[in-house]
Amino acid sequence: MWNFLSNTSIFKSIVCAFLLMQIACAPNNEKNIDAEVVIYGGTSAAIATAVQLARMDKSVIIVCPETHIGGLSSSGLGFTDLGNKEVIGGISKEFYQEVYKHYQNEEAWNWQPREEYGNEGQGTTAIDDELKTMWTFEPHVAEQIFEQFVKEHNITIHRDKWLDREKGVEVENGIIKSISMLDGENYKANIFVDATYEGDLMAAAGVNYHVGREANSVYGEEWNGVQKGIYHHSHNFQQLNISPYVIPGDSTSGVLPRISTAPPGENGSGDKGVQAYNYRLCTTNAEGNVVPFEKPENYDPAQYELLRRVFEGGRYSMFGGGKIPNKKRDVNNVGPFSSDNIGMNYDYPEASYEKRKEILKEHIDYHKGLLYFWGHDESVPERFRTSIKKWGLAKDEFVDNGHWPYQIYVREARRMIGEFVMTDNEILGKKKVLKPIGMGSYAMDSHNVQRYITKEGYVQNEGDLGIEPDAPYQIHLGTILPKQDECKNLLVPAAVSSSHIAFGSIRMEPVFMILGQSAGTLAAMAIDADINIHDVDYTALKEQLLKDDQVLEYNKQLVEASK
Repeated sequence: MWNFLSNTSIFKSIVCAFLLMQIACAPNNEKNIDAEVVIYGGTSAAIATAVQLARMDKSVIIVCPETHIGGLSSSGLGFTDLGNKEVIGGISKEFYQEVYKHYQNEEAWNWQPREEYGNEGQGTTAIDDELKTMWTFEPHVAEQIFEQFVKEHNITIHRDKWLDREKGVEVENGIIKSISMLDGENYKANIFVDATYEGDLMAAAGVNYHVGREANSVYGEEWNGVQKGIYHHSHNFQQLNISPYVIPGDSTSGVLPRISTAPPGENGSGDKGVQAYNYRLCTTNAEGNVVPFEKPENYDPAQYELLRRVFEGGRYSMFGGGKIPNKKRDVNNVGPFSSDNIGMNYDYPEASYEKRKEILKEHIDYHKGLLYFWGHDESVPERFRTSIKKWGLAKDEFVDNGHWPYQIYVREARRMIGEFVMTDNEILGKKKVLKPIGMGSYAMDSHNVQRYITKEGYVQNEGDLGIEPDAPYQIHLGTILPKQDECKNLLVPAAVSSSHIAFGSIRMEPVFMILGQSAGTLAAMAIDADINIHDVDYTALKEQLLKDDQVLEYNKQLVEASK
């Protein structure tokens, strides 16, 4: 070998070739990455879409801003909003079966005996042990299961990648050719999937969408738009008759923080309001696993003066949530003044990344300040202060994020205006769905949208609704398809085509996974047939969905007879 290397010309050639190879392999800001399907987003819908594509032998890449996958399912929403469990099938149901299997291991119970937890919350379904499901879980367990799905199906994920929303989507004749990230990476595919809660790729591709509440007149609905005087839950001030002014009863003294002075609008009218966001905290009182609620640096108790007045009126509920394993709770908004940061998120759906960070910080500061106020302000009865001080964030959750959830609860953002728009008419069974790709069943649940001043001079919340359908409903194929003349190779299983109030039911995590699987199936069939996604035969699609255990119709009598 030494004689061979002594030949100068040959040695130079080898060195030159080696250097060229190193240059070719070196990272650069214009790397091109190809796959048959590229999914943007790391939500539960994204994972279900990718799993289905992998099972149908399609090359797929997930590129997402997140470093932790799973969306809300792995970011605090562990007490699952369900409706009717019988209409949850396919990959979505598989996820909850994996949850059940996880908690059959004694090693999973670090902070309480399994027997002590029992069948709290939604519990498990009474079917064959191998197929049992569990609907309550810890955030890190959900993330582990999603990562397990990814590993088992050899799915490639490129994390911490942010779409260039201004000039990073190349569209030609209604076909997305490629998408680019802010770091310069470029992704090409036959079909793209926007699996974000915000609908960022959809919007950047020029697809039409809506933000806010449509008027009832737009789609002939009953429950859309402004809904003053509807008090379905206890999340309103009702008969408390609380003054919104700094000096009670004196309108010249100024308005308290977090109350709008704008007119609320007429019932049934549309607006740009977005139902309130919050963080679904994972809290615990298990000794040794408690991280005390901290005082924010910019804590201002004046921000919670309205809550003081709620206490004076005799109302004390402020936090709710369901029990999840290991002495933890998935904490949610409860009452007229709670963790929902009403009216502070209107700009979020279309805001720049920088502006979104500001909005998120404001929500975090508000939420942390609320927790600190509850535990320390003298207006809070001592028994409540004492009680909350036993609780804190779970030390073994979100360990690289200060034990705070990774994802804010984006209850709605942009909603596509696609081939078919789901409305309260379909949810309530007034209109038939001809091409179902999945089912939902949860109430049309909208959290409050605004906090305003009534004509009588009192503070009131508006927008909270919970309208129950009589039976599970079908979700139309067109809800995940943009209009064909707008985009021919994009699927949208999260920011789906629906009205504000219909989305209040569809937006549940099990349904997002159902729609993700159906989107993956449609994409794979289009690739196999070398046709546009809009041209896939519905009968063939339905057959494949049923083969893969999706539930497309519900017959109560047949279900009960099969038990």
